[in-house]
Amino acid sequence: MKSKDCQRNTALLLVHCYDKQGLIADITDFLNKNNGNIIILDEHVEREDNIFFMRVEWELDGFLIPNEKIGDYFNTQIAAKYNMKWELYFRNVKPRMAVFVSKMDHCLFDILSRYQSGEWYVEIPLIISNHDTLAPVADRFGIPFYHFQITKENKKEQEKKELKLLKENTIDFIVLARYMQIVSPVIIDEYENKIINIHHSFLPAFPGAKPYHSAYKRGVKVIGATSHYATEDLDAGPIIAQDVVNVSHRDSVKDLVRKGRDLEKIVLSRAIYEHLDRTILVYKNRTVIFN
Repeated sequence: MKSKDCQRNTALLLVHCYDKQGLIADITDFLNKNNGNIIILDEHVEREDNIFFMRVEWELDGFLIPNEKIGDYFNTQIAAKYNMKWELYFRNVKPRMAVFVSKMDHCLFDILSRYQSGEWYVEIPLIISNHDTLAPVADRFGIPFYHFQITKENKKEQEKKELKLLKENTIDFIVLARYMQIVSPVIIDEYENKIINIHHSFLPAFPGAKPYHSAYKRGVKVIGATSHYATEDLDAGPIIAQDVVNVSHRDSVKDLVRKGRDLEKIVLSRAIYEHLDRTILVYKNRTVIFN
């Protein structure tokens, strides 16, 4: 979310529940009777499961309910009636993002350049890595870098230390910027639908350490990238953003790697933007994205 968009004194509400007559009327009436001027409203009904999704943003200037009480009032008066799942956000509260990296720097540089330029309304209090390779990059941008060397023997203990560090820095969400480690439930359970991952879209056809080499040998005609929320099921979490780029017989392995990494940066940045803009609702293992 661009910084200038977050100067607005507004609140965002994301809800989903079983669809019933009167839902939209009740929600909008709740806001209207408390002097809330609605500026954005999107809704969708998933017909297969009959699930209602809604994203609504309203101005807080003159709103009759104090910010710290809005959630309680909404839950009591509206959400409980419909057994809703809901999330409330305030535009002028800057989210705090942790970045996890390993040795590849292309996604990290892209994230930090967008951060430094003010493209996103976000804080990055720290960078965590299982290698010390990218420590100079963090130093260049003035962001604390924490190295946690991870082995099979110490993984559980190290992730507990990482989780402690995340909590001490009040981290709201995590971005895995080509972090080449499987994140275990000790962290995933604490950040459900708040860990954004990026990977190439050759899986499961071309697994392993050199997927671009394997794809080159098969003469693929498109390569892609997928960004999703991380779950215990490795790369099978709810998808946020995807894209592809055409390749041909003229492209070398080096060309494929370059195009693939460019795409990974773009797709990951899109996913981060959507998360910051609070456009994403997760249901089961799918996403509804209002954009």
